[in-house]
Amino acid sequence: MKKRNKLAVDRGVLVSAFAFGGVPARAVRKASAEAVICVSPDLLAEYRQVPLRLRELGKIDHSQFKALIAGISVFVFESLMVHPVQRLELCRDPKDNMLLECCLAAKADLLVTGDRDLLELGPLPFDLCILTPADYVRKVSGK
Repeated sequence: MKKRNKLAVDRGVLVSAFAFGGVPARAVRKASAEAVICVSPDLLAEYRQVPLRLRELGKIDHSQFKALIAGISVFVFESLMVHPVQRLELCRDPKDNMLLECCLAAKADLLVTGDRDLLELGPLPFDLCILTPADYVRKVSGK
């Protein structure tokens, strides 16, 4: 039996996937079908807060809000909950460290993100491949 990758997906990719579609949606579908999704309490809180902020700011309409809430709910339903015990200060945007902490706690193989602060990180003190949604789709598909 083939080993399934463990991975985390950042909030921006989920928003794009469920509110707008496109390549992020393809990456999320692939991740859901072929990997173990890892989340932490901090990451779940972020997933809950982002749709509300976007709606309050008028950046998404009501149907996008509903699609986003439903999509995130399904995405995390069968996820692996991890509880990071080690705090990291590796990213130039301190808010992004929670994703790295989740990956470290889960011993994740991959982090799917469009966030430049994460994509441009130098070597990490643990083994983690950080990919854009497009690169993830290509990698997983073997294209």
